[in-house]
Amino acid sequence: MTKRLIAGMVCAGSIAGLAALTTTAVSAGDGPMPFSPLMSSAYGVPYDDTAPWVIPAGYRQYDVSNEADLDIYAGSDWNDMNTVNETGRQAGRYLYRTHEVRGAANASNGAVSVVDLKTGEAKVLVQRIDWDALDGIRWTPWGTILFAEETDGGKLYEITLDKKDPMVATSVTEHLALGVMAHEGIEIDDKGNVYVIDEFRGGAIYKFVPDHRGDLSSGDLYALSVADGGSGLDVGQGTWVLLDRTAVATDARAAVAAANAAGAGIATFQRPEDVEAIGKVLYVAVTESEPQEQAAGAASGDGRVVAIDLRTMKVSNFVKGGVNVERERTNVTPKVTGLKNPDNLAEGPDGRLWIVEDNANSDIWVAEKDRNRDGVADAVNLFASLTDVPAEGTGIYFGKDPHTLFVNVQHSGTNRDRTMAITNREIED
Repeated sequence: MTKRLIAGMVCAGSIAGLAALTTTAVSAGDGPMPFSPLMSSAYGVPYDDTAPWVIPAGYRQYDVSNEADLDIYAGSDWNDMNTVNETGRQAGRYLYRTHEVRGAANASNGAVSVVDLKTGEAKVLVQRIDWDALDGIRWTPWGTILFAEETDGGKLYEITLDKKDPMVATSVTEHLALGVMAHEGIEIDDKGNVYVIDEFRGGAIYKFVPDHRGDLSSGDLYALSVADGGSGLDVGQGTWVLLDRTAVATDARAAVAAANAAGAGIATFQRPEDVEAIGKVLYVAVTESEPQEQAAGAASGDGRVVAIDLRTMKVSNFVKGGVNVERERTNVTPKVTGLKNPDNLAEGPDGRLWIVEDNANSDIWVAEKDRNRDGVADAVNLFASLTDVPAEGTGIYFGKDPHTLFVNVQHSGTNRDRTMAITNREIED
């Protein structure tokens, strides 16, 4: 595997003048990615272009692809989400990325790129001028790629790849049956159902059941309803509410509003962004807190990660500041780490949930498993923190190598948008 800008092992405790930035003595996890959690975010840590992440001892970071390899847009490429070819020939060799660049200022907008992880070759896979703010991306069990637009009126698309060359797309199909909305996260369960969200303040969580597995041209779209006992926090007993097929293909939000007007009780969240299924539990990153919490000044804007048990339909706060992780505090020196604005999610190789923040400094957290089955992560530990401010880490993802986490650096403060890997595997030049 060809790699560049390989950083040496970075130990958080070795950074001079930052006594608060240390690791604990206890290792979190015993699978392929165990680590000693960081005790604080990278507040005030000088930016190092070869090693922008503060990471635990025993880990290394390097660029998989940056704008020296492929520069699609003037300025920054806004690398967003990642997936690899998870099945088929040469599974895991090709990394596919969306680019969230938006607006008419970009004359050639809407790109999905691909990187050959063996040779380092990077190229545009598909691009169209009418695509805007491409975000979520997911490999399907039937060997295609789903991606979507995170903008009002956004749509979901499916890429079919050339059977002989996975760096070539043969077609792109628009799937309105999965709803017109501000798409971000995409997930697929073992039955072929597809989960999506509407990323705006007041967005819903959706489940799409196709008429035929692997064919997304037709099917039913459902939205999550939660009986929360009047708390307004949308945790409690959930059900799926069927929406009108014709309506969702035009405006999923309008379809939800119509269903709620008829008493459906569909839950709405403050910027639900990514979705990730681990076993029979669906996790949703909700980037902001609910209005009544913000009005009360408690956990204002902090956000949470919601868990939906797909067997019982119990909906709970799996990760939440003040419950099982500290809230971020910025009025102390040194600043104390806490969860703020969880954005993207990933299933770790041992079944733990990985979380990255849309925040400066952007942190990567790992939620331990819910072993007592109360719907709440037993612990939440800090894995990494980004020194590139005001950039955010995005698209955290494990491909076929259980020792390597992919993560993008988006809207870099130094115009260095890139795709990186953080690994505890020995690196070959």
